[in-house]
Amino acid sequence: MIPWEMTRKNPMIDIRTVATRQFGACLAVMMATGAILLATTQFLPQLVQQDFAYTATWAGLVLTPGGLVTVVMMVIVGPLSGKAQPKYLIAVGASFCAISMWSMTGLNADSGFWFFSHSRMLLGVGLPLIFIPIMTASYDGVPANKTDQASAIINAARNTGGSIGVSLGTNIIAHREQFHQSRLAEAVIPSSAAYNDALQRATHFFTEHSGSLAQAQQRAFAWIGAQVQAQASLLAYVDVFWTLMLISAAAIPLALILRSVKLGGSRPMAH
Repeated sequence: MIPWEMTRKNPMIDIRTVATRQFGACLAVMMATGAILLATTQFLPQLVQQDFAYTATWAGLVLTPGGLVTVVMMVIVGPLSGKAQPKYLIAVGASFCAISMWSMTGLNADSGFWFFSHSRMLLGVGLPLIFIPIMTASYDGVPANKTDQASAIINAARNTGGSIGVSLGTNIIAHREQFHQSRLAEAVIPSSAAYNDALQRATHFFTEHSGSLAQAQQRAFAWIGAQVQAQASLLAYVDVFWTLMLISAAAIPLALILRSVKLGGSRPMAH
């Protein structure tokens, strides 16, 4: 690999030779970041409304603490990016994103408002640590007259990654929910002691409220079916967050292979 200093001494060296790995790694990290950002922004409100009966207002409020943390971090990361190497900031940011997604894999039926908000706040710490330094890293080795094109490609990578993340998450939810539902249904059989106990308890409950045993049994069967479907949905979302965690974790080594850049110089403005 040709050092960046040699390109200044010998202008005949093609600058693209030294920029390929750096810019390619930045594109991959930006795609992963876009996937995390857009997928969580879509699926988290969808999850709390679908499985936790949140209103649209409360679903939006779940994202609010993370947004506030992001604003504060943008102020902090700006000056910090002029003192620390971008690759280390990006690696730390990807680690926070991975921790955020890992925390969401602990999702269960008793999860409350702050469980979701804490995860979003961790993500709010990580994303600015990626978005700002990655612009500095991606321009390293790119000629000044090509920075506009580089900025456009980086932003396109973020949007493309976001589309891939949403599509991947939707596919996982559709297929894994069916898988989990079929596996959970295997336990809903007359020979299962847990199933019989749940059926008796539900029947007794609905009998007290409806007065009709036949109607109570029908409602008990429907309630158990709804519980199976709800559990399958939660497990499918857990699979989505596991996948997003792996994507975040994969961005860490990609960040660490980036070259060190000269700090304190002027940086091109991103689109």
